Amino acid sequence: MAPSRRNSNGRSPLVNQQRQITSFFTKATTTPPPPPPPSSSITPLNPNPNPSPSPSPNSTTPSTSSSESKRKKAVLVIGPTQEGGSPKTPEPAAKRAYGEEVVGRRVRVYWPLDESWYEGVVKVFDEFSGKHLVQYDDAEEERLELGRERIEWVEEAVTSFKRLKRKMSGQKDRVLKDLKGEDDEDGNEGGRGRRRSVSKKMVVMEEEEGKEENAVEEESGRDGDDDSGDEDWGSKMEKESVDEDSEEMDLEEEEEEEKGEDSPASSKKASKRSLGSRKRKSLSEEKPGLVKKNKSSGNGKEGKLKISHDVSGCLTQPINSMLTSDATERFGAREAEKFWFLGVERRDAKKRSPGDVDFDPRTLYLPPDFLKSLTGGQRQWWEFKSKHMDKVLFFKMGKFYELFEMDAHIAAKELGLQYMKGEQPHCGFPEKNFAINLEKLARKGFRVLVVEQTETPEQLDARRKEMGTKDKVVKREICAIVTKGTLTEGEVLASCPDTSYILALTESFEVVENQLVIGVCVVDVSTSRFMVGQFSDDSDRTLLCSLLSELRPVEIIKPARVLCPESEKALLRHTRNPLVNDLVPIMEFWDADRTVDEVKKFYGHLKGQSVSGSLKNVVSGDLISSSPEKGLKCFPDVLSELVRLGKHGATALSAFGGCLFYLRQAFLDETLLRYAKFELLPHLGHHDITQKPYMVLDSAAIENLEILENNKNGGSSGTLYEQLNHCVTAFGKRLLKSWFARPLFHTVLIRERQDAVAALKGKALPSVLEFRKQLVKLPDMERLLARLFASSEANGRNANKVVLYEDASKKHIQEFVTALYGCELMVRACSSFSAITKDVESSLLYRLLTPGQGLPDMSSVISHFKDAFDWTEAESSGRIIPREGADADYDSACKTLREVESSLEKHLKEQRKVLGESSITYVTVGKDVYLLEVPESLRGSIPRDYELRSSKKGFSRYWTPQIKKLLGELSLAEAEKEASLKSILQRMIGSFCDHHLKWRHLVSGISELDVLISLAIASDYYEGPSCRPTILEAPSSSEVPRLSAKALGHPVLRSDALGRGTFVPNDVSIGGSHHASFILLTGPNMGGKSTLIRQICMCVILAQLGADVPAEEFELSPVDQIFVRMGARDHIMAGQSTFLTELKETASMLSSATRHSLVALDELGRGTSTSDGQAIAESVLEHFVRKINCRGLFSTHYHRLAVDYQNDSQVSLRHMACQVGKGASGVEEVTFLYRLTPGACPKSYGVNVARLAGLPESILQKATIKSREFEAVYGRRREGSKVKPHDNRLDKTFAIIIQDLGLVAMVLDCLLKFRAGQDCFCKKPRLVIEIWKWARLKIVEHTNFA
Repeated sequence: MAPSRRNSNGRSPLVNQQRQITSFFTKATTTPPPPPPPSSSITPLNPNPNPSPSPSPNSTTPSTSSSESKRKKAVLVIGPTQEGGSPKTPEPAAKRAYGEEVVGRRVRVYWPLDESWYEGVVKVFDEFSGKHLVQYDDAEEERLELGRERIEWVEEAVTSFKRLKRKMSGQKDRVLKDLKGEDDEDGNEGGRGRRRSVSKKMVVMEEEEGKEENAVEEESGRDGDDDSGDEDWGSKMEKESVDEDSEEMDLEEEEEEEKGEDSPASSKKASKRSLGSRKRKSLSEEKPGLVKKNKSSGNGKEGKLKISHDVSGCLTQPINSMLTSDATERFGAREAEKFWFLGVERRDAKKRSPGDVDFDPRTLYLPPDFLKSLTGGQRQWWEFKSKHMDKVLFFKMGKFYELFEMDAHIAAKELGLQYMKGEQPHCGFPEKNFAINLEKLARKGFRVLVVEQTETPEQLDARRKEMGTKDKVVKREICAIVTKGTLTEGEVLASCPDTSYILALTESFEVVENQLVIGVCVVDVSTSRFMVGQFSDDSDRTLLCSLLSELRPVEIIKPARVLCPESEKALLRHTRNPLVNDLVPIMEFWDADRTVDEVKKFYGHLKGQSVSGSLKNVVSGDLISSSPEKGLKCFPDVLSELVRLGKHGATALSAFGGCLFYLRQAFLDETLLRYAKFELLPHLGHHDITQKPYMVLDSAAIENLEILENNKNGGSSGTLYEQLNHCVTAFGKRLLKSWFARPLFHTVLIRERQDAVAALKGKALPSVLEFRKQLVKLPDMERLLARLFASSEANGRNANKVVLYEDASKKHIQEFVTALYGCELMVRACSSFSAITKDVESSLLYRLLTPGQGLPDMSSVISHFKDAFDWTEAESSGRIIPREGADADYDSACKTLREVESSLEKHLKEQRKVLGESSITYVTVGKDVYLLEVPESLRGSIPRDYELRSSKKGFSRYWTPQIKKLLGELSLAEAEKEASLKSILQRMIGSFCDHHLKWRHLVSGISELDVLISLAIASDYYEGPSCRPTILEAPSSSEVPRLSAKALGHPVLRSDALGRGTFVPNDVSIGGSHHASFILLTGPNMGGKSTLIRQICMCVILAQLGADVPAEEFELSPVDQIFVRMGARDHIMAGQSTFLTELKETASMLSSATRHSLVALDELGRGTSTSDGQAIAESVLEHFVRKINCRGLFSTHYHRLAVDYQNDSQVSLRHMACQVGKGASGVEEVTFLYRLTPGACPKSYGVNVARLAGLPESILQKATIKSREFEAVYGRRREGSKVKPHDNRLDKTFAIIIQDLGLVAMVLDCLLKFRAGQDCFCKKPRLVIEIWKWARLKIVEHTNFA
């Protein structure tokens, strides 16, 4: 239950009046008359009736002036009132008994000290005490003896809800209508600031958002100490327009004369500012029907001005598209009139129109006349907004963040906030809800600009006096720019381990080498991890697409109008609606030289400090152009390597420069770089096989095999990652994902990981399970440590100058203690788990669990912090009290304090000796400490320089000159001690960060152990047998690499998910000395061909990941890259049809595959005519078999291919078995056996699928007849071809094939030469041309044979 509304002594607990925020965008009017009574119609019930207090001494009825209330509510009044004038504190009414008959009735209760009436409902009557429980409209409750209170009964028959109809349905006013907009010069200290009000009357509406947000705000929101004191926020208030059915809110603004706190006026003000602490809800909240949620549709009046935000915050769309109909009607006309410069006349900061090629939509030109019409506070807001039109401003005012104008519309729509009273759009929320609302907007794709208050009203006054300035607005500064890629904390982030990457990229063209070079910088802000590198890519941006499919960045940073169309299309196709940031080249997206200069400036002052791994001494100067200057600077090793590479690292450095500029704008550059973890971008290129540490999975393989995301909704359900993800730590899950994107390729590394996985089974299982139980308790240590490292230096919103009211230090201490507990747990868990290394043979586990090798020895560091302070006490109290020896500054302050206290004790002994009385002692009276209490009998012996401070019967209390001197020293010592305590957290975190590399290594080792255990457990979830794959050495150049499996199951599909039956395992053999390198797979539609292909590819990935596979036996020569072409899809947005997309993926295979690759082609050529498709399919298959000589599977419905390759030893004919029976009306019914069987399938039985799909029986019968006719014709042609392989029709068919293949080659060639002035640098057209020539030779061979 809420606390009692009134103290037992009759004094109001209300502290400070709520500040008038609406005055920020309104103009001043005349001072209103004193407030009217709360009702204009009363019925006296008391024996001595008296109307409600009237503002006029000559009348008992309220004034009918326009500034007075127009209430229609009839009420009944009980209790005497004063004649005329403002209500005085009344005597209690003659006692009258009320009982159960008034339960449920509405009542107004008069509060004498507030001189205000508050309305509520009588909820319960307690017969024993004779008191009623009254629930006020803001949900607070109070037990009252109504007969002794001054009350008014509200008649339910008459309501006055119409007065709120002009506001949006269900929206509440939290702000008072102020008819005179002058703020006091002392600033505001209560609610939203103190106001010197003489008389006031208000209606405040507030709706709870959830169960806690605004409910807590009701109790402690806008009534605390608030330093939003801008003197001129409302100095030009406009008179608010009011509907005829609405009630005006009459408030008299406080007077501007400066008065001391002790003055009568000040005292009166203190007693009258109470309404700020109790925000009274209006009557409309009593009935749920009057409070409605915002609607996104409605036929409201449309304003003439078209201004709105897109998801990135820029004004692009009509305002009506984002407002409800009521809001459009309410604000549209005003915005059309007042903000004309946001319409067709809009200009950017440099007065460029939207049609200008250099127009900057992020900025806005403000007309001088508009600026002149603004107050200082308004001007301050518009100065921030005009430079950041693409962002939503969280504008700090005291304890609240306010959103105005177009930002208020977004807050109302996306956050569910309510518009405040007034004609100007305005929303707000308390400081404690900052993280929640910030994350909500950022997750929805908005950029949020956080403007914090960096000056208190007292500091403003001091500045004005010191500098003689007339500034009336406290200072505010931008402290953060937050997007979905720069979020570092929040509920969703805490619960979701997935990484939100920011990817910066640029490109350059090397004319000499005829190559397109793409530079990339990827950053994970939540873990301070940077990946930087560059690579050469082809015209289809194959490597870029692979990187995008793996990372799925949430933000893209790129130089404006620099990337070529192909790169832009790749960003469009292989991302999930990222936030795109176009930076100005050179100026914002830095080149390599500028990047090096900026990095040198930052790391210059960190010379000698370890940053991320080993540091290199890098020669300063124009390092890219190889003209070094003298002098050495400290660089992280990765950046040092890129600088050393010269032009071969310049594009990567430029990408890092663009990323660094963006992070600097978000105030994250120093935070991240100080303890950043730099890595070179994983190797993506198709180079020498000996240089490949990983298997390459391109975007087609990642997406078609559904390794990380499913194709249904982009989630992880049904993916290979989900099947093997049994990690119990968030950082382990992220590591497993990166392992899936890059399986191992080197045989030694695969076997080493297999040994570790095998060692974690069997006898070690109990230890493994106990270790996992410990890991479950861990928070996301990787992100938690990154936040601690970032907080080691106060900057951004955590800067010392930022005025915050929430106890941020307590939260930081709790995070610090949580990190210490986590680190201790990791060290203890690894120490216990390391015992398994004695019984297993695994070099990887031995390295990970041996202190000093893969596992850093952190026991001494943990012990140091354990001895430094009490972790439990610090976590609960939010205050660190260091133990002796833990902190030099604190120890010094304590030593000084002890010395002063010792001097005081010594002085006491001296005084006892001098005065000859051993009973003399020190006492404390009020604020006076160390008072020398002397018996009255010794008064004559007291020296004259003793200062008498107080006395009591029989004793006098003195300060000696020495005591006063020591008290001064004591005060300084205590201040020094307190100051050291305030900074102890930063010093402790700084000491913790000194070991940041070791903490990171510890987390890295734990994550790897977590993933290895996950791989070991995964085999228990397979259906059927599982085995450890046998990894073969690379074969000789004359032999095809091997892939063999016995009883191969599916790693994801299980029988319980298939409905009926069980999954059928199959034996597969590809390559090696006794098997064909390619399987030509045929079979009925829905017979399981695509499933088998995916099954084989996924098991290869599992094998090279180091995991077991679902098979009885599995042998594999490592695969360097898996190519997958399956499924019909197009890229319409990129201008690519289904067939062109299919051919592009095929072209990538033809140009990149090696003899160590695995190729999976599913029904190639089905996107065109049968003749063209079959010709292309056969030509591509021939190229793979004859020229590349790699392993592969080729499924097809072109049965002519099976005839052509039936005697080819390098191609094995296989089909998915089935049983065919006759159904009704002659339609064949096929039973799928899902068994891989030697030989070719005679037909595809497509009519059977049509039957399963539910096509009408008549269509099925007709299709069956047509199918037999086609087969008869096809069979006659086959028979004729045996006698005479060549005829005129065959010539015509192949002529068309050759023509079409030539056309395909020309199209691809033209695509590659799309960029003017650039030569083709890819081999794909040549390959297609070669296939075209091969097809022509086939025609010639057929012709010569005939």
